[in-house]
Amino acid sequence: MTNLAQFSHYNSPSSTITNKTIFGAIGVATLLSLTACQQTPDYNYLSGETMGTSYHISYQLPEGADEVAIQSAIDERLQQINDSMSTYQDDATISKFNRLAKDTPITIDADFSHVMEVSRQVYKQSGGAFDPTVMPLIETWGFGSTMTVERLQSPPNAAEIAQARALVDFEGVIQKDQSIYKTKDGIALDFSAVAKGYGVDVIADVLKNSYQIRNYMVEIGGEVATSGVSSQQQPWQIAIDAPIEGSTVSERQTIAAIRQPIINGNKMALATSGNYRNSVMFAGKHYSHTIDPTTGEPIVGGAPSVTVVAESVAHADAWATALTAMPYAKALKTAEKQNIAALFIILADGVKADAATDNIDDWQVVQTPAMETLRSGQAN
Repeated sequence: MTNLAQFSHYNSPSSTITNKTIFGAIGVATLLSLTACQQTPDYNYLSGETMGTSYHISYQLPEGADEVAIQSAIDERLQQINDSMSTYQDDATISKFNRLAKDTPITIDADFSHVMEVSRQVYKQSGGAFDPTVMPLIETWGFGSTMTVERLQSPPNAAEIAQARALVDFEGVIQKDQSIYKTKDGIALDFSAVAKGYGVDVIADVLKNSYQIRNYMVEIGGEVATSGVSSQQQPWQIAIDAPIEGSTVSERQTIAAIRQPIINGNKMALATSGNYRNSVMFAGKHYSHTIDPTTGEPIVGGAPSVTVVAESVAHADAWATALTAMPYAKALKTAEKQNIAALFIILADGVKADAATDNIDDWQVVQTPAMETLRSGQAN
């Protein structure tokens, strides 16, 4: 749910989950359309806290299964991921790596290794737009936690940007078997823009492999995995909100919906990334707190909202981030070239960038051929 500034933030509340034919605009980060009171007797609802946000799960409980044991297994796996990759934990493996001097190896676990592999793939295929070592640039621009006009009024100079860019170097993180090291002091990793998606994949694996659950929906901070059918015995559907600045849970307007295809394994992995809740207007331009690692500067002209469906939620999360970190035209071209199922929400023709875009008619949906095929139910 999450742009490159989400290397320091997890929430990306720009998609909505619903199992209804009519799509309700309910914020995934706070409430699902499938609340406990709406569940049929054989569907359960779980929630909890993880990765600086919350998770929500709806699933069909197998006969004789122990709901307490299921939630315990989920929380245990999520804690393992946090112990490995949470930059909020000083004793996490990633935090230890970030403090190490160059050429000093550290052993990583299977979760860390898998996220490294996904990150490498998207890093290369996106031409470096997805880079988990981008944090020095975010901090240099002052976008680590909040974004203000004051920072843009006095932006970092060329020397400061160059100094930060020198530490944005994913190629400088070397993996050998189950250990990694950095080639220069100051390189640091942050997997926040892929960890939520991976966490969703992990929970889905627990449900599927440990408890033989086939009908479920898993969401962490806006990143979603679905399988089978909902309590209404229909394929799950994800509603995408129009990127209206300042919109609230009750005021959100749904502009598109993605229905889980009945083919393609009867499952779906989806993530949405958006700039619109973290942007400011300065000198007639919208600036997001998304930093393009290839230029070292904030994105201007990026798509306000990008939704990706991919082979895993980790891949979807990383790609949604990468496409948000590019100017829109480049992002669309990249997604088409890489055959990514992506849905972009951009300003409608004739709407000025500095207009008060508080109406759904101010926006239009553009999708890649792969997304169009998926939404038509022809994916395989």
